Amino acid sequence: MSGNSFGNIFRITTFGESHGEALGVVIDGMPSGVKIDREFLAFEMSRRRPGQSQLTTSRSEADAVEILSGVLDDVSTGTPLAMVIRNTSQRSKDYRDLENIFRPGHADFGFFSKYGIRDVRGGGRSSGRETCARVAAGAVAKMMLASYGIKICAYAKEIGGIKAETFDIDEIEKNPARSPDPIAAEKMMESVALARAENDSVGGRVNCFIDGVPAGWGEPVFDKLDARLAAAMLSLGSVKGIEFGEGFAVTQMKGSENNDPMRAGKKFASNHAGGILGGISTGERIEFSIAVKPTPSIAQKQNTVDKNGEEQEIVITGRHDPCIVPRIIPVVEAMAAIVLADFALLNRCAQINKN
Repeated sequence: MSGNSFGNIFRITTFGESHGEALGVVIDGMPSGVKIDREFLAFEMSRRRPGQSQLTTSRSEADAVEILSGVLDDVSTGTPLAMVIRNTSQRSKDYRDLENIFRPGHADFGFFSKYGIRDVRGGGRSSGRETCARVAAGAVAKMMLASYGIKICAYAKEIGGIKAETFDIDEIEKNPARSPDPIAAEKMMESVALARAENDSVGGRVNCFIDGVPAGWGEPVFDKLDARLAAAMLSLGSVKGIEFGEGFAVTQMKGSENNDPMRAGKKFASNHAGGILGGISTGERIEFSIAVKPTPSIAQKQNTVDKNGEEQEIVITGRHDPCIVPRIIPVVEAMAAIVLADFALLNRCAQINKN
């Protein structure tokens, strides 16, 4: 395994680098007959693209998606669906001084240790720009999941120490922080602006909930639904933690408090489990939360080493997000959709009489 593919039946393989000619994705296992909404695809890409607000990098990319195969008259054909996103705003000269030095908090040292070579232009495959291909695939997965009535929503629960205290789903796409709390959103943006002014960055917490997943999705033991969702989220370079339902709060609870009692109609009186038990969906809302680290590219003097192991000082310049949280939100939704699309197809194999 090369580590560039994800999924079993609904399987994606991404390619491309931050400053290369293009990035792209091939979806294998996409069922035929799914209506491909190009406007929705463009909308999803616009949510992730750089240069959309003062909270993001100033790099300007349209992130227009070209569909190369697998679609005829805007309907999926069942053959590999290939999409490509051209890079148009590379500034590789910003990285010339980094050829022989490792950036703190980045994947530079790990990539060099593994391959003996690394793409210094924005980090190559380790760059957050790689996720644009995931969003394209996730948009297609959402189109497929629409027939199940599944809806996925991620939002900024916390940025720079400021937490959302209220929830209005209609507010999420109305502010640059993508917070459901408009008052907290203003404070979040102030926190990011302050960090930027100090040549620093901030992290945060993203919450995600999924409605409409029927009971029974997920494979036992090694391919649990929560395990796959966790793998999907932790495959994002800036994610350092994940919890489902009550998460780490269960360490402070008793079994009588944490268990979700069942009621008539196969419903649950509570949802401390976050919609997944034994790695299989319960039919309740799936809920998880991820921790997003501060952007490692900061214009402050930092200590590091070069390829020869000699100590050096570094100041990272160029175009970087002072906070990754707002732009990772559509990526979180995309990866959740990709996981669920795969499990939707896998679940059809569980019983001989399943439709």
